[in-house]
Amino acid sequence: MTGLASWALAMSCCVESECTMDRREFEKLVVQTLERLPRKFRERIRNVAIIVEDSSPCGREGVLLGLFHGVPETERSIFQASAPSRIILYQKNIERVCKNQEEVRREIRKTLLHELGHYFGLTEGELRLL
Repeated sequence: MTGLASWALAMSCCVESECTMDRREFEKLVVQTLERLPRKFRERIRNVAIIVEDSSPCGREGVLLGLFHGVPETERSIFQASAPSRIILYQKNIERVCKNQEEVRREIRKTLLHELGHYFGLTEGELRLL
């Protein structure tokens, strides 16, 4: 039986920053990060939407940078249909914890790889060990 999972990457501190970029530039960095993944991983990414939103919904502790929502690949079944998974990156939250555009680029990569780890079935504990 497959289960719906929702994993989040959050930072417990909030660093105010003046680093902002327009949505197209931010999305371009996301695409570049995906294109730079090793081919064997890129080819296995299916049925997942990668979405950029301004900020996370209220009610979560810390600054939420990204979220995986869906059924991890390790739990999917060919016998049961499931909706596409989603990886959401929160642009304003990522910008908030970064001092400059290079830090934004690194944080996009770190957050996207973290959420892709959940997509591939890794838990928070397993991701911390990487």
